[in-house]
Amino acid sequence: MTDIFGYCDPAFTRVKDSFAENFAVRGEIGATCSVIIDGQTVVDIWGGHQDKAKTTLWSEDTLSLVFSCTKAATAICAHLLIDQGKLDLDARVIKYWPEFGAAGKDNVTVRMMLGHQSGVPALRDPVRTDGFYDFDYMTKRLAAETPFWEPGTDNGYHMISFGWTVGELIRRVSGQSLGKFFKDNIAGPLGLEFYIGLPDREFERTTKMIPYERAPDEPLSEFYAQLFGDRTSIPHLSLLNSGSHYHDKPEAWRAELGGSGGISNARSLAKMMNALVGKNTILSGARIDDMRRTAAKTDRDRTLLIPSHFGQGFMLSMDNRHISGEGNSLIIPDTAFGHVGAGGSLCIADPEMGLAYGYSMNQMGGGILLNDRGQTLIDATYECL
Repeated sequence: MTDIFGYCDPAFTRVKDSFAENFAVRGEIGATCSVIIDGQTVVDIWGGHQDKAKTTLWSEDTLSLVFSCTKAATAICAHLLIDQGKLDLDARVIKYWPEFGAAGKDNVTVRMMLGHQSGVPALRDPVRTDGFYDFDYMTKRLAAETPFWEPGTDNGYHMISFGWTVGELIRRVSGQSLGKFFKDNIAGPLGLEFYIGLPDREFERTTKMIPYERAPDEPLSEFYAQLFGDRTSIPHLSLLNSGSHYHDKPEAWRAELGGSGGISNARSLAKMMNALVGKNTILSGARIDDMRRTAAKTDRDRTLLIPSHFGQGFMLSMDNRHISGEGNSLIIPDTAFGHVGAGGSLCIADPEMGLAYGYSMNQMGGGILLNDRGQTLIDATYECL
């Protein structure tokens, strides 16, 4: 049995038990889980190892990539500027970023950009080597790109490009890079160990991710079939037209990848989402209520190729259990919002329940959304509540 460390309130023993079960029966290697209820931490646990060979223990201060949970951090930055009156949700993007209006994107609004409706989930022409790590290069390329659909008429998950499109709005309005704005206005004041652009001094305690290994008889989903089989498809262009990007090399850790490159732990994910719950929130109640309403909902996301459901920069509940295979759903109450990260990490806020939740790990799971490990933990959390 894997030793589980940290604190768990007796009322939430089911969460700790599910966490232990993930190691015993669901292939967990190293992970951490944190739950805050009404401002009080009731679960802060970790266990396992930082490597597949199980030679280095996961410690209290281990960090890992949280992939698209970073979008929640980026979205919070944008909503902070909206609350301050510096960014208008219904203004056209060209008000702040004139160059983005090229190639038929002049009517894209800030709301569309946060809702994955702006039409630029990828780039068609090859990205130069290490282009993902050059923020200026990527924003210029996206500004010039022809949209894949008429903006505002459909949605497709902006898997990595969200970090540059929304991140550039934040930079244009605030005068700071995305990573610096997040550090000064969110991570620093809240005491988060959450980095969009990891300092070299933190490399030593950051675990690398362990790729998911598909079983030989496991069928390919339509998303992965297009990813590997159609070089013109949005799935392929989103992930593989990347200028040789690899998420675990130093250049990637240092880069301000606001759509996919944040490095953190469950404790800080939960603390960040707790800033959207209760009386002392960093955003106004009206802003929080608005941003978690449905912004885009479709039966077939242009990128994910499954039904999807988004608020303004956040994922909402997506029950796709009718689709075979793991990782097609995020099943949470309608009162909750948050974001899944590739492989299974998760951050959630539920203002009605006073809940903030974080989970991060290094063994990636299959599928696009939440796998059994993360879903079991969030289910256990609600059972305890």
